[in-house]
Amino acid sequence: EVQLVESGGGMVEAGGSLRLSCATSGFRFDDYAIGWFRQAPGKEREGVLCISSLDGVTYYTDSVKGRFTISSDNAKKTVYLQMNSLKSEDTAVYSCAADLVLPYCGTSDANFGYWGRGTQVTVSS
Repeated sequence: EVQLVESGGGMVEAGGSLRLSCATSGFRFDDYAIGWFRQAPGKEREGVLCISSLDGVTYYTDSVKGRFTISSDNAKKTVYLQMNSLKSEDTAVYSCAADLVLPYCGTSDANFGYWGRGTQVTVSS
C-alpha cells in the first residue's frame, strides 16, 4: 500500500523557517515524481514544488522561488520542503503527492494519484 505522511508543520513568525517532510512507503523509490501542494482557507489548491527522479525540480509557483527548496533522500524514501523567509501568505495546509505512473512533475496535480493527509503551516505576521 502506497503511503505518504507529512510532518514538520507548525506555527512560525514571518521571516522564519520550517522544513516539511514527506515520508513515503509502499513503492520503489526510483521512478517517481513527488510534489508539494498547498491549500489556504477559501482558496484552490496550488502547486508549490515538485521533484522527479527523471527530470529534476519544477517550481509550480514563482512566489516561492528563492525561498523554498525541495530535496529527496532516497535511502530514507523521504522528500523535504525547506521553507525560508516565510510570509503570512504561505499559511496553508501543505500536502505531498506522488505520481508513480508517469514520474514527471508536469504542470498540474492531475496525474498525482497518491496523497498524504497534509500538515498545517501557519505564519504569523
